[in-house]
Amino acid sequence: MKKLKIEIVSDIMCPWCIIGYKNLAAALDQLEGEIEAEISWKPFELNPNMPVEGQDLAEHLAQKYGLSEAQGIENRNRILDMGERAGFSFNFSGKRIMINSLDCHRLLTWAATEGKQTELKLAMFKAHFTDGVYLNQQEALLDVVASVGLDIERAKAILAGGEFFQQVRSEQHALQQMGITSVPTFIINEQYAITGGQPSDAFVQALKQISEQEA
Repeated sequence: MKKLKIEIVSDIMCPWCIIGYKNLAAALDQLEGEIEAEISWKPFELNPNMPVEGQDLAEHLAQKYGLSEAQGIENRNRILDMGERAGFSFNFSGKRIMINSLDCHRLLTWAATEGKQTELKLAMFKAHFTDGVYLNQQEALLDVVASVGLDIERAKAILAGGEFFQQVRSEQHALQQMGITSVPTFIINEQYAITGGQPSDAFVQALKQISEQEA
């Protein structure tokens, strides 16, 4: 069986990141017995200058991407459809906000040392996109941490201090130096890149090709 190292550059504020991951997971299921993947997550802040209180999602999309209300609705419907196909439920009802995700990335970096990075990442995606949780509110964020069995007091200490701040910044800088400017980006064995929320068939084809080249 071929083993591949897959580093996923992503932000929990990015819907295409969870769509891409779910399709990657489906592809790996199809390739069970042929390819085994070691998955880790790398930090990317879509909105590094976002204030702590965040911003209304529709307002943010209009300002950042110039989307009209109609275009915003069309975009959300496309995401809902792609999410359903990938097996993930998006929910855009109620007031949705865009936040800066630095604290989330700090906790995810810590979670990697505890062997729970993917669990926490998926819990954050669900909290943000399905449950409408405001992850810029510490108690809500700590509830997500607790849901995957991580220590709350340790997480509080991380949020209160500067732990993992420099590591996140260093990883982001290294990724920028590699020319990565969008998410999701899937880095395979530190030398191949697959970008975007690709369908599972595209991942199957790409992973097979890479595994053959690495043989």
